[in-house]
Amino acid sequence: MLTILGGTILLRFGTIGTSKITNSFIEASRFIDEFELAAIYSRTHNKAQKLANKFGGGKVFTNIEKMAKSNAIDCVYIASPNSLHYKHAITFLEHKKHVICEKPIFSNKKELMEAFQVAKKHGVFLFEAIRNLYTPNFKKLQKELEKVGKIRSAFFHRVRYSSRYELYLKGNVSNVFSLEFSGGALMDVGVYPVHLAVALFGKPIKVLYTPVKLSTGVDGSGTLILEYSNFICTIMCSKISTSFLPCEIHGEKGTISFEDSTKINNMRCVNHDKRQLSVVSSSDIEHDICYEIEYFLKMIKENNLKDYEKSQTQSLLVLEIIDKARKQNQITFTNELQ
Repeated sequence: MLTILGGTILLRFGTIGTSKITNSFIEASRFIDEFELAAIYSRTHNKAQKLANKFGGGKVFTNIEKMAKSNAIDCVYIASPNSLHYKHAITFLEHKKHVICEKPIFSNKKELMEAFQVAKKHGVFLFEAIRNLYTPNFKKLQKELEKVGKIRSAFFHRVRYSSRYELYLKGNVSNVFSLEFSGGALMDVGVYPVHLAVALFGKPIKVLYTPVKLSTGVDGSGTLILEYSNFICTIMCSKISTSFLPCEIHGEKGTISFEDSTKINNMRCVNHDKRQLSVVSSSDIEHDICYEIEYFLKMIKENNLKDYEKSQTQSLLVLEIIDKARKQNQITFTNELQ
């Protein structure tokens, strides 16, 4: 149920997780008048209280079940470790709370299909927070595709060296490098360009993934090939190196390039003579998470099942691709062995 105050529908949300991305989500939410922070969960009271104090309040919880049962919230944003997303989401869905789950939404497609059924049963929405698909820059990119003609190849990446890799090399394995927490480069950063490819080009005919596996069994980096009927989309992802190359889409009439698969910023469209056809996106957009929040809130308010089904299909296809890529390389998460 949504709270109605003075004729305005207000969605009160809680958060799970106290990491940097949770802070960014709350910061972005402050730009949305009808979306209000009402509760914060952490395993330790001090962490939850510190976050509540930083953002001016919110009820503090250290018990997931109590938070899910609480009338203080209508919705929850989940940013716990990947392997815990499913368990946490199910708990809130069963208590009729809408769920926004940070990417990657779950460990595998099977979990997602089950969770969508639970959401349907209890009359609530389950949504993956994947910021790049809801920005104005993505909409501009979709329009620019018409200018470059028939697509012949594409190259997307998210290759960023992680400070946590230095800890890994010293023997301190963080969640992102652990099978126990459904980690790895494809899950953590590769999910952005995979979402981008699926949103632009649809379901590929074939999937081939070649990873650089670490001693823990996860992929530290890798190259994913998505084969379509008339072209190949190459995706690179890494947590153990950095790339300064742009992302590109190559058509018969021109090329689109942009700097970052998460923000799609500084986009250019040029023809084969390097004559610039257009500059169509801005540089970094501060608090760009607000666009996905707006989309989700609007979808709930209007009970827009058409857009909801579209977002479901998108998330299912992405996890299907990642599942295939992992299976090809015997990358099995701990929760899949149970």
